[in-house]
Amino acid sequence: MTQHTDVVVVGGGQAGLAAGYHLRRQGLDFVILDAEAAPGGSWQHMWDSLHLFSPAEHSSLPGRLMPAQTGEIYPGAGHVVDYLADYEKRYDLPLQHGTRVDAVRRDADRLLVEADTGTWRAKAVISATGSWSRPFLPAVPGRPVFTGRQLHTVNYRCPADFARQHVIVVGGGNSGAQIAADLALDGHVQVTWVTQRPPRFLPDDIDGRALFDVATARRRALDAGRDDTGGVASLGDIVAVPPVRAARDAGLLTAKPMFAQLTATGVRWADSSQSDADAVIWCTGFRPALAHLAPLNLRGPRGRIPTDGTRALGEPRLHLLGYGDWTGPASATLIGVGRTARDAARKVAGLLT
Repeated sequence: MTQHTDVVVVGGGQAGLAAGYHLRRQGLDFVILDAEAAPGGSWQHMWDSLHLFSPAEHSSLPGRLMPAQTGEIYPGAGHVVDYLADYEKRYDLPLQHGTRVDAVRRDADRLLVEADTGTWRAKAVISATGSWSRPFLPAVPGRPVFTGRQLHTVNYRCPADFARQHVIVVGGGNSGAQIAADLALDGHVQVTWVTQRPPRFLPDDIDGRALFDVATARRRALDAGRDDTGGVASLGDIVAVPPVRAARDAGLLTAKPMFAQLTATGVRWADSSQSDADAVIWCTGFRPALAHLAPLNLRGPRGRIPTDGTRALGEPRLHLLGYGDWTGPASATLIGVGRTARDAARKVAGLLT
């Protein structure tokens, strides 16, 4: 059976919830289709020790402040899940969990959204699927022959899973530094952290609040035709959250240059020396999860869909929300997605009226 609505939001994580909040304020009829079986988006799959970069009051979606977590300055992932579940319930957002969207197609004056539970005809679609479901693994020589355990950031949970093992953590971003620190501070895991270039730690006093301001200032400068400030990337790659600082200051977080290749039992370094390893954790990032939009044939360079703000240039009835700075400054963050969600909802309302 085909159902009809003004707007279909694909994805029920933080970006989808922010979109729903603002679509309701615009008085539009909409539905949010979410592949996850429970509220919380990708936050429910994070590793056990993960905490936000910012205090709770600076990590909120529109309309409702995140409450503080008792005993914590920076809330943990579980606290974020509880907040998102409460947000969904508080605003009675029309979410359908456990619903995977397979394709979005043009259908005359509507967009056809094909899900595993049925089909929707909509006047507009907001895609808010994020990137967690599409981890990136680099084509490193020898990766298929390594007989140890290989996993991505999405599969990591806690140091206890690697007790008395030698683990190589690959990646010079936040997830690589945080997971390497998590393992090193445990004391029961031998850790080797490798990065493509020397790691760049942000100043210790910078957290998510400052990063949001920096990203916003860069976007305003670009929109005004001024010189590019460089944004967050000009400051560094790694936020020095407390565990990362502790491991760094204890000398436990010293990165080695990337190995040349994997072997059956470990790695071979650039100088031809070798090290055995039990596991490799690839903290090598993600790609936008956009497979459901393939029938629209909108992809441009580097797999991205060209946009004006959040609106797809090749399909004005489609908006993309929460995929990073190319769909709004800091739009992949809790505090940053609200502003771009508001703008997207306004544009959708303008299109429909």
